[in-house]
Amino acid sequence: MEILDHLRLGFDVAFTPINFFYCLVGAFLGTLVGVLPGIGPVTTIAMLLPFTFKMPAVASLIMLAGIYYGAHHAGSTTAIMLNMPGEPSSIVICLDGHPMARQGRAGVALFISAVGSFFAGCVGVVIIATLAPFLSESSLLIGPTEYTSMIIMALVSSAVVVSNSPLTTIAMSALGVLIGTVGTDVSTGAWRFTFGSHYLTDGVSFVAVATGLFAFAEVLHHIAKPEPRAEPTAINSLIPTREDMRAAWRPILRGTGLGAIFGILPGTGPLVCSFVSYAVEKQIAKDPSRFGKGAIEGVAAPEASNNAAAITHFIPMLGLGIPAGAAMALMLGALMIQGITPGPQVMSGHPDLFWGVVASMLIGNVMLLILNLPMVGLWIRLLRVPYRLLYPAILLFCCIGVYSVNSQVFDIFLAAGFGALGFVFKRLDCPPGPLVLGMILGPTLEENMRRALLMSRGHAGIFLTSPISLVMLLLAVAFIVIFARREKSIETTVEISATEQAKTDTALS
Repeated sequence: MEILDHLRLGFDVAFTPINFFYCLVGAFLGTLVGVLPGIGPVTTIAMLLPFTFKMPAVASLIMLAGIYYGAHHAGSTTAIMLNMPGEPSSIVICLDGHPMARQGRAGVALFISAVGSFFAGCVGVVIIATLAPFLSESSLLIGPTEYTSMIIMALVSSAVVVSNSPLTTIAMSALGVLIGTVGTDVSTGAWRFTFGSHYLTDGVSFVAVATGLFAFAEVLHHIAKPEPRAEPTAINSLIPTREDMRAAWRPILRGTGLGAIFGILPGTGPLVCSFVSYAVEKQIAKDPSRFGKGAIEGVAAPEASNNAAAITHFIPMLGLGIPAGAAMALMLGALMIQGITPGPQVMSGHPDLFWGVVASMLIGNVMLLILNLPMVGLWIRLLRVPYRLLYPAILLFCCIGVYSVNSQVFDIFLAAGFGALGFVFKRLDCPPGPLVLGMILGPTLEENMRRALLMSRGHAGIFLTSPISLVMLLLAVAFIVIFARREKSIETTVEISATEQAKTDTALS
């Protein structure tokens, strides 16, 4: 009954006119950027971050959350219609969604995708509401020692799970932590890495860094490497047959379960979940050869998994103050801009914020269902907007937003500098997300590590005496060991392939 009381509070908050309006704005913008390839929720959240400074905390987080899960909900539209995923997590939808469209079943694919997304999103919200009391109680068990180890585990696991080159990702996280130390040391009052500039005494502007690395860099990347436009496929009936529903409902359930579980883990996220669920469906199918040729299971499972993960991705961010990805890190930054310290205390100290956001996700899922199916023709027509008009508007919007935070032109130059750096990172295949993650978690890591060492009078063994801290550190070590074994296995496979190729070349000659 306590959960129902909390949800009642959440719906009271979410249904206030201003919060309902921003929920609609978030769902609409999320659908818009989900349909337009190359923009993405991370870039959009980074662009809008400066404007949340003067918004109410609940309304700002409701809007940013709507953009995030709305984009994942809508990304499959262009994947099905154009074979061009609006979001990376919708890449796998192309494999069977577009073949269905070419067979004249685009409407059925869109319907199954929308229903699977809606169901998975609702299940994800129920899971958040169910786990919330346990996360709230855990705040009594988590002190500086445990929090330090949790942050280390989150940074390491994100690096190992997400990237094909975890060493690069760990280096990016370390760079982010280093950037987070710029400014005035809160303990000693000394200036650190400011190079004598008073602009940096309060630290590097998070808004400028996020806007530069994502929005500016994305525009530069697309200017340097323009992508061709594809023509949309015609849409016939949206109503699936009974056989379609019979084939789709089990994959939707399995995909929802996988996405809900994997979405909680740092570093996995919707992209990983969609590929895992697709692989599972193909593995257990009676006729795996149908996959890639328009199998409805290949649309239902990944889409459900993708959206369940997009919702449960909020659990570590809202419940523990540890972002599970770049978008979550930006939203964590939005909370900090509002003066709210992220962590388990958010549920007890700001119940209206926590439960208002949770309730808004259910409302947002209904909005997305209404926005995506009846208005699919409008979203497809938006793809014809020329990039030469779109990108200058994005840059102008970003500059206004960055300047509005501190009213300093320096921040615009800082954003431009990080935009150039982000462009270089893209060329070098270095993901910028871990840098933002490190920048957000760095000050918290430093603060809690200092507190823990003060408690132990400088003895580092304190991190091994707490059971929770020890488990977190062991998990971090386990991730590193798994990565090392995976790298060794890949190297062995490459060597064997090279040897076999050499033997083949010798035999042919």
